[in-house]
Amino acid sequence: MHRRSLIIAGLAAAAGGRALAQDQSTQGDMVVPRGGRGPDDHVDDHRRFDDAPREADDRRADDRRDEAGPREGETRTYSRNEIVDNVSDFFGVTAENAGAAIERIFRDNGRPTAYIAGTEGSGAFFFGLRYGEGLLYMKDRPRMKVFWQGPTGGFDWGADGARVFTLCYNLQYPDAIFRRFPGVGGSAYLIGGMGVNYQRADAITLVPIRAGGGLRIGASIGYLAYSRKRNIIPL
Repeated sequence: MHRRSLIIAGLAAAAGGRALAQDQSTQGDMVVPRGGRGPDDHVDDHRRFDDAPREADDRRADDRRDEAGPREGETRTYSRNEIVDNVSDFFGVTAENAGAAIERIFRDNGRPTAYIAGTEGSGAFFFGLRYGEGLLYMKDRPRMKVFWQGPTGGFDWGADGARVFTLCYNLQYPDAIFRRFPGVGGSAYLIGGMGVNYQRADAITLVPIRAGGGLRIGASIGYLAYSRKRNIIPL
């Protein structure tokens, strides 16, 4: 009798051990993290991060480049905030109006290496002339006096005077400004009372921003020649 009881107890213990081992193995294959989060939740987190706006990160990167300074052999550039402040002070307009024009220029061209602040006058009756003068500014270089003059032609008549703030792109040294820059007269677009157009020669792009008064109707084509001194004949 005692032998039969021992045999039965041994069989029961063996069966219970196999059931416990099978239960632990099943739980190991189906572990669920605390908090009810599954493995796919990590993928959703990455998607949310990838879809976040990156404009703030881009501007912080620009600020870090300004603090670090230029790389060896690289011309220093002007940030958007620097140009907005200078344009606002130069034209006597609000930072919002200046920023509206600068925002589009920076989106199309990036950060300028120099700028020219000056004045100009022009007149035309189908054929016209334009004269101006100002100061060229580049970082880590002394400012320099420049003049510009050029002919225009087209369906254009009247006269006007303006203050001109010209952004210079890929201008690596001051003397590179002294050449002819073809361009289209009139306003390529008008924001906040300021007209903007483009002039290009080789790899250099100039973006004059004009604000002034007068009576001028039409559009024209021509060029501006930048020089160290005033040339009466703009050819």
